[in-house]
Amino acid sequence: MSELDLDELAGELADFAPAKKKQATYTPREERIIAGFEDIERFYEEHSRLPQHGEGLDIFERLYAVRLDRLRALEDCRALLASFDKHGLLDRAEVSTPDELDTDDLMAELEGLGGGGDITQLRHVRSAVDKRAADEIANRDKCADFEKFELLFKQVQAELASGTRATRPFELKAEIRPGAFFIVGGQTAYVAEMGVIYTNPQGRTDARLRVIFDNRTESNMLMRSLQRALHADEAGRRITDPVAGPLFADKAEDGESETGTIYVLRSKSDHPVVAEHREVMHKIGVTSGTVESRIAGAEKSSTYLLSGVEVVTTYKVYGVNCRQLEALIHKVFLPAQINLSIPDRFGNTVKPREWFLVPLNVIDEAVQRIRDGSITGCLYDPASATLRKA
Repeated sequence: MSELDLDELAGELADFAPAKKKQATYTPREERIIAGFEDIERFYEEHSRLPQHGEGLDIFERLYAVRLDRLRALEDCRALLASFDKHGLLDRAEVSTPDELDTDDLMAELEGLGGGGDITQLRHVRSAVDKRAADEIANRDKCADFEKFELLFKQVQAELASGTRATRPFELKAEIRPGAFFIVGGQTAYVAEMGVIYTNPQGRTDARLRVIFDNRTESNMLMRSLQRALHADEAGRRITDPVAGPLFADKAEDGESETGTIYVLRSKSDHPVVAEHREVMHKIGVTSGTVESRIAGAEKSSTYLLSGVEVVTTYKVYGVNCRQLEALIHKVFLPAQINLSIPDRFGNTVKPREWFLVPLNVIDEAVQRIRDGSITGCLYDPASATLRKA
């Protein structure tokens, strides 16, 4: 057998090699369109439904919905995506109200379909509700009777400087109430009045407020507008009520030793009851040690629902009996004690007793009433979500 040159051998075998499949090539614009459609397909596979329009939905879902509408409307996009549309999303007809997005922002988001930008990159697009909230904060009138509130602002600033008041991150809409102070947009805001609470078309509670600002302006804004502005402002804060006396002071008086801390916790459990009521379901307790040591190992304790917890707020207490104080707080909120049964680590059914369905602002009020002694005879009324005399 004669020896073949390697090049000759390769040439002989080439005739028997399978033909290579020609790989499709796409322009940068087509690649962006395909990538954008694949995002929509992944959403469909994860949620078993098409992305929907709607102000209350996640911004990514809303943009996927807008993108899908646009892809359906462009014949060249439909032709390009025909081989990728394994779920038939381009031809599926579902009734949906178009999203109310700003035209300029929407065009910027969809410019990838026209050859510029990157359709796979979702920018922050504000809805009409977000814009209205920003407008209500920005558009203010001169406060004609500011002299009625001027001393309040000066007092608040003095109390912040002395430590009688403090600032805390804003969390819940329930914290917005008449008499409350906030910091938003770098200015101190005072909720002077609140109108009748009603349910808006989206099924959420709202009310018209009269908010006075320390720059002598005011705004007749909605409660949800103030809520949105505080959440959007990284420096947005709520200002606590003033501390009265050494019982709740930030430091002990001379010769007085610290007794403990009232703590309010929120569970991170994925239990259905907890997930449904997470924002108003709180564990309230009093400890003579540190809160950190108290909640250490929460994931292994049925008292903490065998899950991690978040410290919502704390109040330092001095010269009191922690056990008696905790019993008093639990007695006040007894009507809101949640009846929840869970298995412990050994499979035994336990019923944690220190969890209550109470808004944070009512807990703040209870602490204030303990300070001034008006808590005597008070009970929490779940129907009105208020403290009332028994």
